[in-house]
Amino acid sequence: MPKNDLHRIAKQTTNTRAVTLWRTLNSLKCCASFMNTGAHPDDETSAMLAALAYRDGLTISYTCANRGEGGQNNIGSQSTYDLGVIRTAEMEQAANVLGLRLYWLNESADDTVFDFGFSKSGVETLGKWGHMRALKRFVEIIRTERPDIICTTFLDIPGQHGHHRAMTQLAHEVFDAAADQNFSAVDLPVWRIKKMYLPAWSGAGDAYDDDLPPPPATLTVNGKGEELISGWTYEQIGQQSRQFHRSQGMGRWVALGQERDWPLHLARTRIDAKDTSLIDGLPSSLESLAGFANTEEIRTLLQDAEGAIDAAISSFPNVETTRQCASTALMLVRRALIECPQHARDEVEHRLQRKQTQLATVIRLCSKVKASAWFDSDLLRAGDKTKINTEADNGDVDTLDWDIELPTGWERNEDTVQLTNSSIVGSGYPTYYYPDEPTSPALNVIINVDGATSESIIPMETRPLVLPAQSARLSPTGVVHNINNASDSFTITLSDQYPQNAVATLQLPKNWTAEKIDAGYQVSVPANTAVGDYNIKLLINDQPASTVNHFNFPHIEHTMRTHPAQVKVCVLDVVVPSIRVGYVGGGNDTVAARLGELGFNVASLTDKQLIDPTTLDNLDTLVLGIFAIRTRAVLQEIMPRIHQWVENGGNLVTLYHRPWDDWNEHTIPPKRLLIGKPSLRWRVTDENATVNYLMPEHPLLNTPNVITQDDWQGWHKERGLYFAAEWDSAYEALLSMADHDEQPLSGSLVSAEIGNGRHTHTSLILHHQMEQLVPGAYRLMANLVAGKAGQ
Repeated sequence: MPKNDLHRIAKQTTNTRAVTLWRTLNSLKCCASFMNTGAHPDDETSAMLAALAYRDGLTISYTCANRGEGGQNNIGSQSTYDLGVIRTAEMEQAANVLGLRLYWLNESADDTVFDFGFSKSGVETLGKWGHMRALKRFVEIIRTERPDIICTTFLDIPGQHGHHRAMTQLAHEVFDAAADQNFSAVDLPVWRIKKMYLPAWSGAGDAYDDDLPPPPATLTVNGKGEELISGWTYEQIGQQSRQFHRSQGMGRWVALGQERDWPLHLARTRIDAKDTSLIDGLPSSLESLAGFANTEEIRTLLQDAEGAIDAAISSFPNVETTRQCASTALMLVRRALIECPQHARDEVEHRLQRKQTQLATVIRLCSKVKASAWFDSDLLRAGDKTKINTEADNGDVDTLDWDIELPTGWERNEDTVQLTNSSIVGSGYPTYYYPDEPTSPALNVIINVDGATSESIIPMETRPLVLPAQSARLSPTGVVHNINNASDSFTITLSDQYPQNAVATLQLPKNWTAEKIDAGYQVSVPANTAVGDYNIKLLINDQPASTVNHFNFPHIEHTMRTHPAQVKVCVLDVVVPSIRVGYVGGGNDTVAARLGELGFNVASLTDKQLIDPTTLDNLDTLVLGIFAIRTRAVLQEIMPRIHQWVENGGNLVTLYHRPWDDWNEHTIPPKRLLIGKPSLRWRVTDENATVNYLMPEHPLLNTPNVITQDDWQGWHKERGLYFAAEWDSAYEALLSMADHDEQPLSGSLVSAEIGNGRHTHTSLILHHQMEQLVPGAYRLMANLVAGKAGQ
């Protein structure tokens, strides 16, 4: 069903007819296309793309390697695959603002082209992604989209993110491979990219530190100026797009006068022409397309269509005249498509098809047609029926008709649709997204006016989601079972079961038992169970069940991820002292819950509790989670009191913070501690990097648990990041580690005795390792939290 009235009003205010019509008219001016390439959601050059699309009329697209699964989350605690689904939906909303056609190298949650975490090497990245796997998908995208120009966002140079470097290397390779008849891994007609550009700007900053200067600029894209109809600068339009990347904290106000130009370096070309602008040597208009494609047969048709388009643009805002001219242009473009000779179709057909889509949109908008559609239910399963609802205004057209385009496995019967068993369950990992060509189900609006019939595809008001046939939620999905705890059992909650009356059973490890309780199951673990990982799977009517994770943030479309309904159990042997622990989280991790499972007496502290001066008196240890200094403003206020509490004997543990997370080296830690930047220089990305003990006898490495080399096995994503770079002499560095061919870093774990207490700061990503149920991370965290109580 549609969103509530306020959502609909908000959407209406951001989709005005005048702005949409003006932008669509501008897109008719040019027949050339430009593809930006990057590794992650938010790597797109948003402001430049806004200028190219809305001022210059180029068709723009973006090829993104992965879904950003390895990043941090600024809006919640979702991580890895769940975060990937959220960032996919964010990227789609960002693309809507720019009219950006979107493609992914990564095609599913288990794809090898995955955001496995930070990398410093393109070679390492392609080794993990699968070099040929990534190139094959890239060729498929190029041969599908057929861009004239590709332009990378980053350079392939040392000091840059390995994922960025890999995508730039692939861009060079795909320039040749997409045009190679012998590259038979992709069964699509070859396509010859005409130009390839590299950025002629540095990618250095707080995160990266390019070792080499950028290449010289061969031309500059003017990014300054403003859009005539809206009055917004292209930088501002870019930020209107980027603000949808909220899980990454994107979106900033760009004041007037802060607009940028975009210097580019021509790296490859197949065009024998000057290169003073992006479209030199390319079909800049319909009229020039005939000469570019060497097709005299349709030159007159294209010239006349160009004249009608020019008249349509110059007639704006007189919508009646604009519509009449667009209708004439549409009929001429269709004739040109039919009469185009075979030898020219490779260069002509896709360009004219895009003009058809753009002209149909102009005609609909100028005709004042309004149409929308939604289903009574947007959560559907095989066998479900739901009613179709529509709302339409015929505007000024002769006739208006509509139809609902349905996906495979959907059947329509008058004003209802029904899903069959062949309906495809949603994944949250679509392989492409076209703002102007929404995927089904969608509303197809058919207009007849001025002697022309046109069709426009309009997305449903809300995107329906197809759920699996049998599903349920098990909570938690990961369990830590510490054999040193008194309890030999734990509870698994069962909820959201479908079908509700079906028989649900657990598949348990050998000799484990489960008792059915009202909330779900009480699982008992035998006393002699060995340390290790175990899986518990849920069956519904003897069939494997799925779990559906829904994500319904206000800035994105409702989306979801489905995965097997199962619980991973990590059986651990960890000594936990009896102490009182307070946790201050930034809302981005589950550390407090994990410490509780381990056996600690832990309380998540509210701002009100932190302000209360007696709260600290009742704690032995205070843990500040990632980003907490930035997200919990009260900490800045009470930090002097925390310092005094440490002096009096308290144990303070701080998990990693970025330099821009309000970490003041002088006022946040009890003694000076500086976080290094650019961050690429202060991290170890190899999750298997050797860990050396600088102080092997230090209590934090030995009590109450002896941390051995076995505890560094099985780590996920990376060792650590945002390492400390400098610190007061009171701190002692406990560990050193390094990536391949780099000097060791010793700022991953530092600790100082402060008066009668202790402060320990770690940049090891313990919160992530604990979420991934890595045993060594739990054992080390237990020691850090124990502090002097473990000695």
